[in-house]
Amino acid sequence: MVHMLDRIKIQPTGPLRGSIRPPGSKSITNRALICAALAEGESLLIGPLDSEDTRVMMEALRKLGITVEYDVAANRVGVIGCGGRLPASEAEIFVANSGTTIRFLTAMLALGHGAYRLDGTPRMQQRPIGDLLAALQGLGVDAVARLKNGCPPVVITADGLPGGRATIAGDISSQFLSGLLMAAPYAKTNVEIVVHGDLVSRPYVDMTLDVMRTFGVSVGAEDYRRFTILAPQSYRAQTYAIEPDASAASYFFAAAAITQGEVTVTGLSDQSIQGDVAFCDRLRDMGCKVASGPDHITVAGRPLAGIDVDMNSISDTVQTLAAVALFAKGPTTIRGVAHIRHKETNRIHALAVELRKLGAEVEERDDGLKITPGTLHGAEIDTYDDHRMAMSLALVGLVVPGVVIRDPACTAKTYPHFFRDLEELAR
Repeated sequence: MVHMLDRIKIQPTGPLRGSIRPPGSKSITNRALICAALAEGESLLIGPLDSEDTRVMMEALRKLGITVEYDVAANRVGVIGCGGRLPASEAEIFVANSGTTIRFLTAMLALGHGAYRLDGTPRMQQRPIGDLLAALQGLGVDAVARLKNGCPPVVITADGLPGGRATIAGDISSQFLSGLLMAAPYAKTNVEIVVHGDLVSRPYVDMTLDVMRTFGVSVGAEDYRRFTILAPQSYRAQTYAIEPDASAASYFFAAAAITQGEVTVTGLSDQSIQGDVAFCDRLRDMGCKVASGPDHITVAGRPLAGIDVDMNSISDTVQTLAAVALFAKGPTTIRGVAHIRHKETNRIHALAVELRKLGAEVEERDDGLKITPGTLHGAEIDTYDDHRMAMSLALVGLVVPGVVIRDPACTAKTYPHFFRDLEELAR
């Protein structure tokens, strides 16, 4: 790879062969941080992700008076929990463009006693949070969007979480539900959450329930439609090991598929609590060979065929599959992911624009894309300050000469050393 100040030129390689352990899961790290912060006692998180999103979360917890000590060298985080009693009675918190941080904290701050304000980047100020605020209001919390547009900044004036029954929309982000679930054990009375509409990204809710269970709290769940949390309850401090990030692993699995190589990701198995390991099933559907052991998954590239697939449950890997689709025989149709228009960028539209630059024919649909491979060629790829645009479309350059990724530093959001790791795997 040729590194420049504001762009990276990807060098084509032969078939990639090797093994890699990606950094810890962002999704698990931020959920574990919330549960540890609310727990009774001192927790130790082993193998957390070190990224902008997780550092933003840790700094936010510190501003709330919670002790969070990150030993970078040992890759461990110590958290002294507050037992559900937030020390700070006021705070101004900047969340950058971290969706997990603002959504989890908005719910958590309902447990406080005081006034709190959450704000972020210009893109964060366009990302919807009104449905979560409405649900909190249904539980008796004064939580509002300051500009009255359903987006951050968010202001919460709290006197504890009263509890009761709330309805939450399921079609924008499962993080709204996850945030409520993690805060609910510390309500004054039982909490019932009813999901209105289809719930997107269900595996992430399963992940939330798994982390909560590990920290000592169980939730009654009825077919992803109704959740009951008995309150008050308390999380118990834990020593908790965090799995490698399955979304990050998808790039290396895809690299094997695109280059017709063979890549093993260690630290993951098909029994992972992360739903995104199912990305490998989609590669298998396209023709790849996939093998899984208790602590690894291996993908071997084979001739690829296009597929028609609903990716609602693994929507963070849509961009990765789109890159693979460029090398398949026949079109690939991705459905069920209308909600990714509300991510770091409008991912459906951004993908359509950038894949066309590379030579593909792309039909943009309301809930996804139809990608028909064409004669591929190099291009300068815009990344829209979206880490997943940069990492997924960089893979195309492993085969196609002349692919340049603009603003590669945006990967710091979840995977600061991605390009270094990709380069080492390609050697």
